[in-house]
Amino acid sequence: MEILKHLIDFVLHLDKHLAEIIQDYGAWTYAILFLIIFVETGVVVLPFLPGDSLLFAAGSLAALPGSPLNVWTMMGLLIVAAVLGDTLNYHIGDYLGPRVFRENSRFLKREHLEKTQAFYQKHGAKTIILARFIPIIRTFAPFVAGVGTMSYTKFLSYNVVGAVLWVVLLTGAGYFFGQIPIVQKNFSLVVLAIIVLSVLPAVFEFMKGRRASRPVA
Repeated sequence: MEILKHLIDFVLHLDKHLAEIIQDYGAWTYAILFLIIFVETGVVVLPFLPGDSLLFAAGSLAALPGSPLNVWTMMGLLIVAAVLGDTLNYHIGDYLGPRVFRENSRFLKREHLEKTQAFYQKHGAKTIILARFIPIIRTFAPFVAGVGTMSYTKFLSYNVVGAVLWVVLLTGAGYFFGQIPIVQKNFSLVVLAIIVLSVLPAVFEFMKGRRASRPVA
């Protein structure tokens, strides 16, 4: 519980914590941000890292006068981190293969693999790109793509597009809107709103799936 408490505090006060990191580590902050984004997108068991809000907060701090962070350098590095993270995740899924999906598994059921493969066949591009903006799903999507039938060449092209859109839009939003006084004053609420808006599509899809799976009376 103590770890969860610290994680929530870190996410809701990203502006303050990042400012401390920048003050303590200067240009090394690039490497820290790179590592966080890489791990969040590349390690399937760590989907809870604050990618969306981190990009927004980093963009807002890069806009501060005298900041050691250059927004264009940061965007470029974080795009590379996101692409490499998803690539690692894809290859982990490809290496492990469908054997991780079992009939009696609580979470990785074989029927989930079959449904996901069918979904990727129909909505491949949209899945990879839009998954970038949905926490947890963005970590799981490349793993399932590797397990499934999507070729790496096809995956990589959508991976790059999704990474560019995700990093540029969220970091850019932080850069241009993060210094507005009302946003600065209510930064925790803005971060919370980003998290809620990011999670809503997944919640809607989950509820839609639950309704569709109910037997007709």
